[in-house]
Amino acid sequence: MPEEGPLIDTFGRIHTDLRISVTDRCNFRCTYCMPDEGIEFAPTSDLLTLEEITRVASVAKRLGVRSVRLTGGEPLVRKGIVDIVAAISEIGFDDVAMTTNGTSLTRLAASLASAGLRRVNVSCDSLRPDRFAAIRRRGQLATTLAAMDAAEDAGLLPLKINVVLLTGENDDEVFDLVEFGREKNRFVRFIEFMPLDADGNWQRDRVIAGADVLAMLEERYDLVALDGGGGDHAPATRFAFSDGVGEVGFINSVTEPFCGTCDRLRLMADGSIRNCLFSDDELSLRDVMRSKGSDDQLEQVFRASVWGKLPGHAINDPSFLQPRRTMSRIGG
Repeated sequence: MPEEGPLIDTFGRIHTDLRISVTDRCNFRCTYCMPDEGIEFAPTSDLLTLEEITRVASVAKRLGVRSVRLTGGEPLVRKGIVDIVAAISEIGFDDVAMTTNGTSLTRLAASLASAGLRRVNVSCDSLRPDRFAAIRRRGQLATTLAAMDAAEDAGLLPLKINVVLLTGENDDEVFDLVEFGREKNRFVRFIEFMPLDADGNWQRDRVIAGADVLAMLEERYDLVALDGGGGDHAPATRFAFSDGVGEVGFINSVTEPFCGTCDRLRLMADGSIRNCLFSDDELSLRDVMRSKGSDDQLEQVFRASVWGKLPGHAINDPSFLQPRRTMSRIGG
């Protein structure tokens, strides 16, 4: 008989959030995600099909997963992404969201919303066209800004802007980004630079601590800490502006790890599941499905992954080794 109950690890963390990478491909080559010469993408035959993604999501729902976020690479380059959203939405999760660079969002926003997508996070690391292009290595800021407008028009709210700050590259835009968010009623999320870059050049001195950014903002604004409440294990530490206009958040994965409350699992595009963004321990759900395995067997793979979860990611430990897969291959 299969084990009953939610996905709970040996440290008492109940896992209710599944990040599904639908592709390892991206139409950008961001400086902290993919090398300029690109990477070798997985063959299409290695990626989970629509039916396989739906099946895994259904098993996850049975195990107590309540929210799904679709990622990549860039999820909107996946053929049939609207159908994937529709299939996952029909399962009945409390929340179905997506993280995207926005390149194709203007064209697809309305269809995605109709299919059941509830909200999006759009990555935008600069509001200066030349700097934006330098960080992305291709693409135009105007396209991403138009994508944000299209997402809001389609009702994909609240819209969050993901910003990775890098020392000497865009750290002088903190106030510009915050004011942009306040003006547009979009929630800015400052994310610390994590050791998942494709070139393997991550250095601690390139990380801009979220606490330092918060201190900068507090010199100009009156901020009020927001309590997630309700068992909310979201990684962002959130603050509202006392004048009631806008919100800002910090995801301090490096300097202030939130491993003790992490409730996430990550399903990669090739069907591998990992219990931590920074772990190389993976189990294959794809292999189970393609060898005619049952849903109960898939459930046991989920449980084995959760049981193997460590207390933390150990980025700040001298023994830490950067994961073999980069962010574009894992999904955010």
